[in-house]
Amino acid sequence: MGTVNLPEKAETIRVRVDLAYDGTDFHGWAAQPGLRTVQGEIETALALVARMPLVLTVAGRTDAGVHARRQVAHVDIPLDAWQAFAPRGADREDDAAIGTALTRRLNALIAQAHGEWGRRHGLLIPRGSSDIVISRISRVSADFDARFSALGRSYCYRICEGAPDPLRRRDVLSVSGPLNLEAMNRGAAALLGEHDFLSYCRPREGATTIRTLRRLEFTRLGGIIECRVEADAFCHSMVRSLVGAHLPIGQGKKPESWSAQLLEKCSREGAAPIAPAHGLTLEDVHYPEEEQWASRAKTARRRRDCCQED
Repeated sequence: MGTVNLPEKAETIRVRVDLAYDGTDFHGWAAQPGLRTVQGEIETALALVARMPLVLTVAGRTDAGVHARRQVAHVDIPLDAWQAFAPRGADREDDAAIGTALTRRLNALIAQAHGEWGRRHGLLIPRGSSDIVISRISRVSADFDARFSALGRSYCYRICEGAPDPLRRRDVLSVSGPLNLEAMNRGAAALLGEHDFLSYCRPREGATTIRTLRRLEFTRLGGIIECRVEADAFCHSMVRSLVGAHLPIGQGKKPESWSAQLLEKCSREGAAPIAPAHGLTLEDVHYPEEEQWASRAKTARRRRDCCQED
């Protein structure tokens, strides 16, 4: 028999995508058939310009209604397809120019799709605007993993006491106030450090619920209460549960020790209440220097410490 010459596999490169979105009208990040999701909208636009299906890997999947000021994803693209995005007259090796051109094209397609969606639902969407904006697309080494290379994530949950500002209704939770922030912060202090947060999250099969909580702090700024939360990673609904456990403390319905008591139970029975999604925003994803991307990803995969987030 003669030798069969198989075609060589096309060389692929890794591309980082930095973006932000208003999660109000999305069924979360993850693509779902028949539902409008952040991942679905971006992958649809990518498929149009690349003429092939491409799959995004995200730093942390957000639930329906949760926003992101700075989200990060990566996607693997065939090198020839990447170079085809080069602007007319530009060097096909100029990755910065290619990234800028692709960012512009994707934002235009996403805005167009948003406008069409608005018209179908009887909504007036300003021309050229969208609830997803890609801020930057850049070529990175294959060592970068948007999910596993991350050192940590930062969230902010926003609350107002009393009648809400109608212009902030999409990202601020209104509660009957006032809230006792001193009591809330004293309760929050007991949760800092490494713990099993089973009482504060919905566990995923095969994923640990042990996390290192670095910050949980309530402050009042310009009439808005901000709950700043930072950790190496978060379980599903963990941030909203942390907020949900401290709201009754601030309202005087529970003692300051209640949040620590929930933690010690380490049980889904009588678990912490979950605050509504719309008050939560992913503020940032933190990464080490480039030379540490691979080692960080290896460590995170071994610990399996990056399940679905809020």
